[in-house]
Formats: sequence, structure tokens, C-alpha cells
Amino acid sequence: MEVAARAMGPVICKLGELLAGEYNLEKRVKKGVQSLRTELEMMHAVLREVGKVPPDQLQEPVRIWAGKVRDLSCDMEDAVDDFLARVGDGSASKPTDMRSRVNKFLKKTTTLFGKGKALHQICDAIKEAQDLAKELAELRKKSSKEQLKTISIVGVGGLGKTTLTKAVYEKIKTQFDCVAFVPVGQNPDIKKVFKDLLYGLDNEKFSDIHNTTRDENLLIKQISDYLVHKRYLIVIDDIWEEEIWRCIDCALYKNKLHSRVITTTRNVSVSKACLSSSDDTIHKMKPLSDEDSQILFHRRIFRSEEKCPEDLQVVSRDILKKCGGVPLAIITIASLLVSNQRVKPNHDWMDVYNSMGHGVTQSDIAKDMNRILSLSYYDLPSYLKPCLLYLSIFPEDFEIERDFLIWRWLAEGFIQRDKGETSLFEIGETYFNELMNRSLIQPAKINEEGTVVTCRIHDMVLDLICSLSSEENFTSILDNAEWHALNLQRKLRRLSLHNIKAKVQNHQFDSTSLSKVRTFAVFSPVTCDWLPSLSSFQFLRVLDLGNCGSRKSSSGISIKYVGNLIHLRYLGLRSADIDELPMDIGNLHLLQIMDILNTGIEELPASVVQLRNLICLYVDSRVRLPKGMGNLTSLEVLDYVRVSSSPHIVKELSHLTEVRTLEIDWANMDEDLIDVLIKSLGNLHKLQNLCIDNGGRLTDRMSESWVPFQSGLIQGRFPSSPPWK
Repeated sequence: MEVAARAMGPVICKLGELLAGEYNLEKRVKKGVQSLRTELEMMHAVLREVGKVPPDQLQEPVRIWAGKVRDLSCDMEDAVDDFLARVGDGSASKPTDMRSRVNKFLKKTTTLFGKGKALHQICDAIKEAQDLAKELAELRKKSSKEQLKTISIVGVGGLGKTTLTKAVYEKIKTQFDCVAFVPVGQNPDIKKVFKDLLYGLDNEKFSDIHNTTRDENLLIKQISDYLVHKRYLIVIDDIWEEEIWRCIDCALYKNKLHSRVITTTRNVSVSKACLSSSDDTIHKMKPLSDEDSQILFHRRIFRSEEKCPEDLQVVSRDILKKCGGVPLAIITIASLLVSNQRVKPNHDWMDVYNSMGHGVTQSDIAKDMNRILSLSYYDLPSYLKPCLLYLSIFPEDFEIERDFLIWRWLAEGFIQRDKGETSLFEIGETYFNELMNRSLIQPAKINEEGTVVTCRIHDMVLDLICSLSSEENFTSILDNAEWHALNLQRKLRRLSLHNIKAKVQNHQFDSTSLSKVRTFAVFSPVTCDWLPSLSSFQFLRVLDLGNCGSRKSSSGISIKYVGNLIHLRYLGLRSADIDELPMDIGNLHLLQIMDILNTGIEELPASVVQLRNLICLYVDSRVRLPKGMGNLTSLEVLDYVRVSSSPHIVKELSHLTEVRTLEIDWANMDEDLIDVLIKSLGNLHKLQNLCIDNGGRLTDRMSESWVPFQSGLIQGRFPSSPPWK
């Protein structure tokens, strides 16, 4: 229900914008809009209270009422967005059109409003992370003989199988010739699993493996041939079915070089299937002991194992009993007992204890964990709830790039500017860190500076947010199993396609069902004959075709009508089979993020310089930029520019005063442009990250003449070639 309240916030703001602007609305329509805004503000207050209550504790009429308000809020926002966008384009709707929409909406909301007043609140909640040192020590003691040995770790979700396995993997991987850690998940694409395995074993030799089209047998042979003479360590994480393991096992060459395979699974029968000799072992994960549970709990809350105040010791022990020794439950509850790095008072601990019900029981841990995790969701501040629900768009075990997640949040309007001068992206970083601190998202890759580059979602957290997202009609996920069950009568708000097989690709989308979609993302190889036409989307804000297969493995994608998507904020085409952008892309006046890395595009249309709201631009170094790039004064990220292809950019950079991240290819740059470039960089007072390729000479000049560089205010990287090439 919090989503309903969140959906209403933008509507109230935009109605205010409508009233404040010069839109020549008739007096009667203005009065209607003002009346509507006042009424929505009252409803918003009620919905915020409803949002604090788990759905199973709400009466059915209240749930129905909130759901209808959510849909009406989205419809109204679409109508106002459309009106404002067309006014800016000189093609505004007639006042009578606006009046009829307002009046229609007023009638519906007035009826709904009377049903939501007598609502109740529930208590606050809690959550956070884990530590399995003793399990690690126990597993490391196991010995082995010359032949390949397999260790299968089995246990219910939340016990820490993956955490334990990662700890072992990091501890012993240096003892092997090659290593790989491959997540599988509940609905795996076996070809992707094999490609991930090859890439993990040798990311240089198989750097392009994900951009190739190969059948399973060829991939199996490649893996087996590579492993013949190598001592390897391979982790196959989260296997759900015996058949999947048998496919993977076919690829693992059984040499006698002390190689090791570790598998994790929730299923005892799968763990038994992983054993091929009497020397193989099954490690059954057990709940933590009372002592270890207390150590983990106290460490997460007090940053110490023995610092629990006397007045919290009893309730602490009672809470831990309900956690049942499950690390995920302990961490989740612990995060709810801390706010702004301060431990909450005793009465809040009691509220959490009471809200846990019977706690975690051995009979149904999955159901109990879902209830405990839901406490974490309802404890989130309202601005973080849609950010978390948005993660339901990504497939299981998908490695999510932090920056692109934040850009998506920004494009969706989830990030609201505060009163200071902090950029929207920096505010988004605080959102990300808060979800990380609450352990609702987990770090995957961390760079040398200690910044999280990519993240993942625990599968139990993903299950929860997918369920909540479906209930709130926040996101619709389609894969093979759900393709034919798509409810076209339901208004789709965000649509994500996962692992679509060829046999269902002849399905034709109903353009009516797509008209209200705000995010369309594809995580599956595609062909142009079954993707919906972009003309079907009327209110699209985020278009992401960057995960729909490589240029070599997908058929051409048409973006012919992208210039008609006047509400588009995010255009993600990375690695898509696209060779050019249409000239009318300059019509996208609201566009904020554009990513065309690793496409066939070699030149940006001249109309790109009309995109005055563009904040982030990712291009390949070979892409030629049009003259007039200095007009894009909102740019904060410009990556990656080759000066020799677009020499005019050197001077125009001086106008891009908001830029904080800049990557430049300096190769073959004329000597007389060096001083111009240094002068232009001197105008970029917000610049934080600078990468210059082949910049040895420039580095010397900068160290002598550029004060920000001398003082260390700029983080400079000067590789001989870009790290991603």
C-alpha cells in the first residue's frame, strides 16, 4: 500500500505545477484541479498510514480501495505529464480535453475517498547481515585424495550456504590453476551458466564468450578441454534440480590433479546427486548455536560481541530464540533495531519481538523468513520502498551495476532533490547505501577504493519483493512459464522479460496493454519480429534493451519510433544490435540517460545537442560527437570521448560545468590542443573522476599547471588503454 501513497506524491506535485504554470486553464478547470489537489493531500496522509501495515493485516475493502487509488494516481500523473510535455512541444491539448480528464478523475476519487478513513497502524520492524567463521573452519579441515572431489553444501534458504562457500572459495582459490564461482538459481539458462563458467575460469581467453552463439555440446567440450591439464576449483551455487547438475557435471573433466568442486543446494536429493565417489561429502548446514547467534546479533547492532546494555539483555535473548539460529533472520532483525547508527530504545525492541509472531520454526523456515523479511520492508522509509521494489525487474542472480540502478531510479522519479545543492545521483547513492546497510542488497564487486560497483539480491529477498511488486501491480515479469498467463486486462506499469525461448517468441503484444508501461526491460535474446513496436508505448520512461543478447547473437532491433517517446528519461541500448540513432531523437526533451556502448553506432545525430536535460552519456570512443555538445549543460557524466574523432569537444568542454565524471581518449591529439583542454578542464569545478587514455604527456602538463590536479582534488587514471577494452 506504500506504493499507492508513493504514486500519489508526484501527482500532487504536478497538479501544483499545473496550477502555477501559464497553461490557460479555464477558471472552472483550475478550481477543479485545486479541489482535487486538496483532496489528494488528505488521501495521501491516509495512504501513508495504510502503507505501514502489512497487507494480511488490512481489511479487504481497504486493500481494494488503496489499489484503485494507486492506479488512478498513475493515470492522473500520465495525463498531467502528457499535458505538460505537449505544452512544451507547442502541441498542447485543448482546455476541454484537460477539463474532461480532471472531472472524470474527480468523480472516481471522491467515491473512493470515503472508504479509507478508519485505518490502523502496526509496530515498526528490523533487519541485517551474517558471519559463519566456525562453519568455515569445520569445512576447511576436510582432507582429499588425488582424484576430483566434490563437497555439496545443503540447507534451507537463509542459513548462509553461499556466504560460507564464498569464504572458503576466497580462502583457498590461490592454491589452484584456475577457479570459477557460478550462480545457477531456480530457472537457469544452461548456456549462460556454461558461458559464465568459461569466463570465470579465464576471463582473458573467454572475454567475448557471452557475445557468441554456441550450442550446449560445444560449450561442454570447451569447458572440458580447458580443464584437462589444470587443477581447478569450481563452485556451482544454488542448484535446484538434479538434471541441471547432470548437465554441468558432463563438462567437468575428472582429472587427478587434486581438483575440487563445491555445490550448494536447498534440496537433499540434489546434494546426493552431486556425489560421484565415496570420497565426496555432504555438508549439512545447521542453524547457529545460541552463542554464535548472540555474537552475530551483537556484532551487527553494537559493533561488539559483548556490549549489549543490561536493560536489553532479556529482550535480546527472547528475539534470538525466535530467529531460530538462521543468520538471515538474525541479520534482518538486527538492522531493525538500529536507526541512524543509534540503537533503538527498549520499547522498540519489544515491538519488534511482538511483531515476529512465533518466529522461525524448523517446519516452515521459508514461510517464517518471508514474514520476518517483510518486517524489513515495512520498516523502510517511504522513499526507499519503490527503490527496493524496482529490483524485482532483474532476474535471479543478476549482477546489477550500482550506477545504472541509480540512473534508473532517477529516470523513474524515485529520487527527490533535497533543499541543498546535492545532485540527484549523489542522493541516489545515499539510497543505495541505506539499502546496503540494511542488507536488502548485497555487494558483488568492490573496486580498489572500496566502492561497491555491482550488487546482487538474496533470492529470498527477491522472492519477497517480487511478491509485493505483483500485489501492488508495480512490476510484471514474463518468462516462459508466465508468458501465456499474461493478464492483458491489467494495466502494465513496468514490464520485464526474462529467459524467453524461441517457441514463445511469436507471441504478439496487445498495444493497448502496453500503453501505460513506464519501464520496458529485456533480459533475454530477442529477434526483431516479436518485440513490441515502440509506438505501443505512450508513457515510457525507461527503455532498456541492453541485456537482450549480443550484437552477434540477436537479430536487428528497430528503434524507429524512439523519437515519439516524449516521456523517455532512460535509453539503454548497450550491446544491442543497433547501427544508428534516428534524427528525431532530439525530440526527447526529458531524456536524462543514454547508453549506446558496444553498439554499431558510429556517429550521434546533430539533434542530440537539443537534449538539454541529458545528465549521463555513455558512448564508445569511436563515436563522433556533433558540434554544439557545449549546449548539454546538465551533463554530469561523459564517457568516453576520443578527441581525434571530435576535436571540437576540447573547447566545448568548458561549458559543461556540471560534469563530475569524464573519460577522454587522448591518442593522436594535436599538440596545440593541450593548453585548450587544460583550460577547459579548469572550468569543470565539480569534476571528481577523470580518466585520460594515453595521457602521459598530458599528465606531466597537468601536474605542472592544473591546481585541482596538484591538490589531489581529482582522481586521475591514465591507462595505456581503457580498462574495458
